[in-house]
Amino acid sequence: MDIGSTIRAIRKRKNITIAQICETTGLSQGFMSQVETNKTSPSISTLESIAQALKVPLAYLLLKKEERMRIVRKDERTITTSGSENLKVEHLSSTKNVRMMIIEFPPGSTTGNTPHAHEGEEVHMVIKGRIYAEQGEDKAEFGEGDSFSWNACTPHLVKNIGEDKAIVLISIYKENENENENG
Repeated sequence: MDIGSTIRAIRKRKNITIAQICETTGLSQGFMSQVETNKTSPSISTLESIAQALKVPLAYLLLKKEERMRIVRKDERTITTSGSENLKVEHLSSTKNVRMMIIEFPPGSTTGNTPHAHEGEEVHMVIKGRIYAEQGEDKAEFGEGDSFSWNACTPHLVKNIGEDKAIVLISIYKENENENENG
């Protein structure tokens, strides 16, 4: 773990000196220097004191870099295509188990000629247009602002039934995010 670098970065961002941390925590400057350079590993109670001095939750100091907030700016989104109709997919952001994307459906386009299934759970929200969705015996039409969800292991299909392009926000949860599949 790289807790020391995290502590140093927070301390510098908040313009707090090592001396001020030591004054608040009762720790020596030499010890704090060793913590910040990852030469020593502080106990949980010491970390809690440091977190309080920095005014951050203890849990934040324990997060791995990949577990912290990830930012994807609009102009930095990865754009791919999906399915036989090459639907435009804008990848918004993700965690280890959850992905969010916006899918653009041209008029009459669909996720496939036949329903398909895959691992995970999906939540959809229609941002623009009219969508038809089916999963097994369940079938429904949706307009702007409507949402629906399902377990993706049951075959499903989504189609644009409007005369204009449809835009759907999709969030997919998978236990293990190791394959890049679109819903």
